Amino acid sequence: MAELKTKKNDASVIDFINTIEDEVKQKNCLAILKMMKQITKSEPKMWGANIVGFGNYHYKYASGREGDWFVTGFSPRKQNLTLYLMGGLDQHEALLKKLGKHKRGGGCLYIKKLEDVDVKILKELIAQAAQGLKQK
Repeated sequence: MAELKTKKNDASVIDFINTIEDEVKQKNCLAILKMMKQITKSEPKMWGANIVGFGNYHYKYASGREGDWFVTGFSPRKQNLTLYLMGGLDQHEALLKKLGKHKRGGGCLYIKKLEDVDVKILKELIAQAAQGLKQK
């Protein structure tokens, strides 16, 4: 079975964020960092070279594949800020309709910048997704 390439490591989250050249994206990442830390009550950790993750959970699929992953996280990608809401997004349709300008796929929420969305709704979405994962 293939081993997961993206793993938690000891790289500095702040150093990573400080390498972001786009000033708006960097400020957005600092705001999301604060938001997710407050919601999860977890310290941020780097996962691979460019994902900031919060919390930890162990998963096991029916196929027997298992591993460890973060509860929620984000990554400043070239096109968008990608927010990872590991409990999935389908059950949060009502909140997503109120969120503002975004795209989504699986457990990923894509936004260009925080000013495009209602931050209060975003916080609620992150909190519900993290809580839903803890209950599984």
